Amino acid sequence: MTEKAIASDSRNKIRVAGFLAALIALFCDQFSKYYVAHPLHLPERMEIQILPIFQLKWVLNYGISMGFLTAGSDVGRWLLVALTAAIALAVVILILREKHFSSAMALGLVLGGAIGNITDRIRSGAVVDFLDLHFGNWHPFLVFNVADAAISCGVVFLILRSLWSKNEDDNKAA
Repeated sequence: MTEKAIASDSRNKIRVAGFLAALIALFCDQFSKYYVAHPLHLPERMEIQILPIFQLKWVLNYGISMGFLTAGSDVGRWLLVALTAAIALAVVILILREKHFSSAMALGLVLGGAIGNITDRIRSGAVVDFLDLHFGNWHPFLVFNVADAAISCGVVFLILRSLWSKNEDDNKAA
């Protein structure tokens, strides 16, 4: 195999890994939302205590992160779908251009989470949130879902990776 063919094969594996991470995140998100809505009947029960610091709590989020840009109408809903779809498309492009396996995986988590939340918004007009981590009355996080967790983990990893690669570049320059 030529050097160019090896590089192309490596790039394809990186892309596949990123898109596979997106599919796994999307599946886990949609399955968890189905499970809490149907077998657990969370919309009717509203809350299920799991641990003293963790409960399942049914919340419909009509906005984006932390309730910003709340869609109060169908026009707002579809504008949020369009906005998040544009972001998801940008992430697809980043995965296609990515040269590092770990970054492609992190981008895949972001993509899968974004598609999961877009799916909710298209299906029901709001994103289903249900994970409530708390310590007594202190709630360090808003109620969230698996898609939100995937997006957050992917973004944090990308930030750490960029800081780590910057340190490597600084060490090489020294």
